[in-house]
Amino acid sequence: MTYLDDMTVTAIGAGLLDRTLPKPGWTHAAHFAACLWLIRARPDLPARAHLPGIIRAYNEATGVPNTATGGYHETITRASIGAADAHAAAHSELPLHALVNTLLAGPCGHPDWLLAYWSRPLLFSIAARAAYVPPDRAALPFQA
Repeated sequence: MTYLDDMTVTAIGAGLLDRTLPKPGWTHAAHFAACLWLIRARPDLPARAHLPGIIRAYNEATGVPNTATGGYHETITRASIGAADAHAAAHSELPLHALVNTLLAGPCGHPDWLLAYWSRPLLFSIAARAAYVPPDRAALPFQA
């Protein structure tokens, strides 16, 4: 996915926040777009503190239950916020859509990017879904 303008990214972030984003639009790329939008456009809602609740509420609004085996995933969310935070800090000169595009052009653009740091069994465990679990393969290059 390549975002052509900031308005498209803003629509994703705002749609997540107000729970109007169509469920098919909640893609891997959209997760990062919404996170970077929060970081840039909504400093009143720090992503680390608010994104977990925003995602849980969106899931519920779109019929996705947040359970021990589905819906919200704490470890993936915290790692993704950490990657987005680090990328935003390193590229503060970029417009929002370019910021998202450059993040997605790297390892984070692949849905399995976290498997470089976590084994599949640990990352997809009930424990990692419920609470942050540190990586077991390699240290993250940013703070989760």
